[in-house]
Amino acid sequence: MGRTCLRKCRLGRILGWLQIALGGLVVIVSISTLSRFYSAGIFFYHNEEICRHLYGTSKAVSDRIDVAALTARVDEVLNKMEALQDKLESKVQQMEKNRAELHKSNITKLEFKKFLEDEVIRPFYGAHIALRQIRLPRIDNSTAMEDPLINTFAVEEIRKYITPKENRVEKMKTKTNIYGMEKVYNTIGHACAAMKNELEAYMNYDVGSYCNDDWNLGQRLMIHGCDPLPRRRCLAKASKLYTRPYPINESLWRIPDGRNVRWSNYQCKNFECLSIKNPKRGYSTCAGCFEMEKEKQKWSTNTSLPIDFLIGEVLSIKPGEMRIGLDFGVGTGTFAARMREHNVTIVSTALNIGAPFSETIALRGLIPLYATLNQRLPFFDNTMDLIHTAGFLDGWIDLQLLDFVLFDWDRVLRPGGLLWIDRFFCKRVDLDDYMYMLLQFRYRKHRWAIAPKSKDEVFLSALLEKPPRSR
Repeated sequence: MGRTCLRKCRLGRILGWLQIALGGLVVIVSISTLSRFYSAGIFFYHNEEICRHLYGTSKAVSDRIDVAALTARVDEVLNKMEALQDKLESKVQQMEKNRAELHKSNITKLEFKKFLEDEVIRPFYGAHIALRQIRLPRIDNSTAMEDPLINTFAVEEIRKYITPKENRVEKMKTKTNIYGMEKVYNTIGHACAAMKNELEAYMNYDVGSYCNDDWNLGQRLMIHGCDPLPRRRCLAKASKLYTRPYPINESLWRIPDGRNVRWSNYQCKNFECLSIKNPKRGYSTCAGCFEMEKEKQKWSTNTSLPIDFLIGEVLSIKPGEMRIGLDFGVGTGTFAARMREHNVTIVSTALNIGAPFSETIALRGLIPLYATLNQRLPFFDNTMDLIHTAGFLDGWIDLQLLDFVLFDWDRVLRPGGLLWIDRFFCKRVDLDDYMYMLLQFRYRKHRWAIAPKSKDEVFLSALLEKPPRSR
């Protein structure tokens, strides 16, 4: 009983001293921040004159400093520390009111340690790091400029991410790193600035804790051009009922276990709901791609249409040369599964538009690449044996955007590699434009077929070989 009382008293004293220390830190931060602004002469200038005073008369530099965002960062740190102080004060007051019950309770050392970690150390660490990361504008007459975008955002985690990270010179013989750089830049696309509110919501999380279940927000940012997204320092959530995947000899042609998917952001809540027979399944990007019996027929069964090429026929054009490739389209990885049966490794691009395409591809034992149309392919030049595309670049795509995409495909496709355009469709009147886009690279034609899709639309399938282009 005496030991328990001693532990309670010790806990109360620790919380009391933490409360006093945090209160002192809040005062110190406030005074130091105000003194730094005061020494810079900020209080003697109007808002529009602040940046001009800090950075001289260069308007190009002053336009890059967002004083409101800078103030918001200081306020963010102060609010964190004040919130932590209030929380500790409330806890101490609650302990004082329940002193009698507190003597009767028995808190273990493990519970006490967890309380300190969750309620004191982690919040205090977050405020401490945020305080260290605050970077006030330098007061000098040099032409040095703030790095782009830093003062656009108020959320501290975004600013930490895009701030250049200087090399640790004391641990290196030279100032530059192995890439010949003095700093490492974590870039984000310029569209992120146009989607400032969405990106700040995406990056507003507790460091070290679980991420919000907001992958759909991140995907929306990616699709609209905020790509690549910033890295995050939080733990990705998995399904609470996650089970071991099926073995590879079963997983290729079997619908995965639905317990391995987080369904919270989908209209359907299980794989059965995603059947083509269900009109309310929540996606329309590929018909029947969650029905394995239908998927088994693709690229392996003869059809009456000349635009349908079989995998065996394609591989016979380059026997033994097709080893690795990319499937750029929408689906559940069936093309990669078929090619795996022929000992060819295929990476499948995927976005979870209305259904868990990425998880399905992975659970089948295949490789999903979570990438958008506007992303440069993360492969080196002249490395892919094969690029296959189906159901993704159809006639909605802008010709100039298609031009950028095709040149990137040409970059990663090796000399002698194959580009397989599978069932591309467009309006009949636009066919000549798209044919020019495909033929401008002067690839060798192995297969070329056109078939009607409707009165005004046509299908185009082509199998083209990249020339050597040696210089």
